[in-house]
Amino acid sequence: MSSTLSPAARTRWRWTGYVAIAIVFAIVCAFLSHWQFSRNSARSAELALVELNYDADAVPVEEMIPEPDVFTAGDEWHPVTLQGRYIQNEQLLVRNRARGGTSAFEVLVPFQLEDGRVFLVDRGWVPPGEGALPEDIPEAPTGEVTVTARIREGEALPTSGRSAPEGQVPTINLELIDEMLDADIDTSAYLLMDSEEPAPATSPNSIDSPSDDPGPYLSYAVQWILFAIMGFIFIGYIIRTELRHRREDEDEDDDPEDDEPVQGRPRRAIFTRGRDQDMDDEDALLDHVR
Repeated sequence: MSSTLSPAARTRWRWTGYVAIAIVFAIVCAFLSHWQFSRNSARSAELALVELNYDADAVPVEEMIPEPDVFTAGDEWHPVTLQGRYIQNEQLLVRNRARGGTSAFEVLVPFQLEDGRVFLVDRGWVPPGEGALPEDIPEAPTGEVTVTARIREGEALPTSGRSAPEGQVPTINLELIDEMLDADIDTSAYLLMDSEEPAPATSPNSIDSPSDDPGPYLSYAVQWILFAIMGFIFIGYIIRTELRHRREDEDEDDDPEDDEPVQGRPRRAIFTRGRDQDMDDEDALLDHVR
């Protein structure tokens, strides 16, 4: 079919293909930009929630979570107090936590309130030992304890499907942990420890406060928009280059080499004039012979 098309038609089809490629590329860039804007909005909401709740006054956990297994997302990071005792014999470790520049472990211990409800408390992290497992895990205090902690939402199970050895869990998935423990824990949230009273002689390392870094999402979103614009600019540059080359070829066809001026006059005119002079001389010579 392409052989039956004129050169102009083939050019139009080629340019149409260029523009179509630019449009598809722009659509992909727009999708990726929207995704980055969404991530930036989610990160901004997280930072706003931390700023609102992190340094608020602690209130009894029964006020923040009045019913079992009910979690309000807007309460995350809010400090609460718990009064009761740790269930020490049901301690668990969360493996592969990026803490202190190592693949650390976090120490989870169920805590039973005076009314019988049980919450999972993350007491902090401990580094791995030479054999990968921690060499020392500070024990939770015994007897009546008052704990100040912050509310955290439970984590999802790992998408890789990885498991963990006995006594460990891959993530703080409250439903999974509830099945592993004899104690019936509240699966609405877990509590990230801030302090214990009375304070034990040694405790796990405290988990740092959340970062206030907004992340690169906004800059990535803007970059994808610029990439979409650059795609159209590039296609325009290709088309403009083709047009310039075509004009140059047409100029060469209209101004062939034998028409180039020689000493201010066209070569063809000089050649024609010289040929006429020779014919005149030849005619004069014939007339003289006659």
